[in-house]
Amino acid sequence: MEKRHKVLFQQLQDYRSETLHAVEGLTEEEVNIVPKGFNNNILWNLGHIYLDQYLWISHITKEEISLPPGFHEWFAYGTRPADWQASPPSLTTIHQLLAAQPEQIRALYSERLEEEFPATESGMHTISQVLVRTIFHEGLHLAAITAIRRFLRDNHNVQS
Repeated sequence: MEKRHKVLFQQLQDYRSETLHAVEGLTEEEVNIVPKGFNNNILWNLGHIYLDQYLWISHITKEEISLPPGFHEWFAYGTRPADWQASPPSLTTIHQLLAAQPEQIRALYSERLEEEFPATESGMHTISQVLVRTIFHEGLHLAAITAIRRFLRDNHNVQS
């Protein structure tokens, strides 16, 4: 594997570790709170990160990726907890899925990172380009998770 591919997979793992670290110590109740001024909660952001990564890979390769049932309804772009018709997966379940995802992506796509596909609407035409985009996207949602966590912490301190 090329050095830049090793770096890409290391970044994928490092950013995922940061995301998982950001939710350490939170309860199931806390990750399901949608604070005033937010559309989503921490659980939605975590599920969306997981789903988005596979959706973009599937979008470029045109290959179906098996996803847990309900993930589109709970975590796709434009969804929000206020509209959920069924209970989403637990924090533990989503945490496990997120923790395993970087290695699953490496196992499935490490030999295909530079395979050429028809370009997406944003000009990406390789899986490596998609992974750069999804890592950036994860960072945006990590910032949202951090903001919600800060809100929860500050709100808790006010009530104490």
